[in-house]
Amino acid sequence: MFQGRKFSAFLFDMDGTVLNSGVVERVWGAWAQRQGLDVAAFLPTVHGMKSVEIIRRLNLPGIDPEIEAEAILKAELEDIGEVVSIEGAETFLASLPPERWAIVTSAPRAPAVRRIQAAGLPVPQVLIAAEDVLNGKPAPDCYRLAAQRLRVDPRTCLVFEDASPGIAAAEAAGASVVVIGAGQALETSHAKLANYRRTKAVADGEGLVLVQAEPIS
Repeated sequence: MFQGRKFSAFLFDMDGTVLNSGVVERVWGAWAQRQGLDVAAFLPTVHGMKSVEIIRRLNLPGIDPEIEAEAILKAELEDIGEVVSIEGAETFLASLPPERWAIVTSAPRAPAVRRIQAAGLPVPQVLIAAEDVLNGKPAPDCYRLAAQRLRVDPRTCLVFEDASPGIAAAEAAGASVVVIGAGQALETSHAKLANYRRTKAVADGEGLVLVQAEPIS
């Protein structure tokens, strides 16, 4: 689908896209249980959004979303569970020119950096975290800001995502999208990629071309 097409930059979501930490499921699962929520039904709804927005939309009586979001952040920072990179992500990210890629996550900056390092991945020059934008995914602000800091047009970027809010954010920013990892289960018209094992990018002074040893589905 992207054969021969040149992009100004690659923009990556974090959890589920370049690494798997299990932090979201552990921390949010415990929180949901304390609130008396149906944990199994709730967990699929928390991916790709800022904590305060997830809590706010529940409209739970007697719950202050800002206070609860701070508690979630503290729990995420204290979580020392295993963090692993998506297959091939370390080599793929390390091969990209630093001025041509960014990570764009709904997680706060501190736990995001901790997870990236724990997974053995390079910390990007441009990292857009929850506190960097007023409106989180599915709003396009985060991807637009990443493109701005890389000094490129978001419409010339390729976004790697695994969750519906992030895909919607990328679409609203005008970017092209590849759905990666577990996100392949989503019903979407976008190209899909299992992992980065057979993936590389060819760079020149103008941009990046995504190269696949096997076709992207």
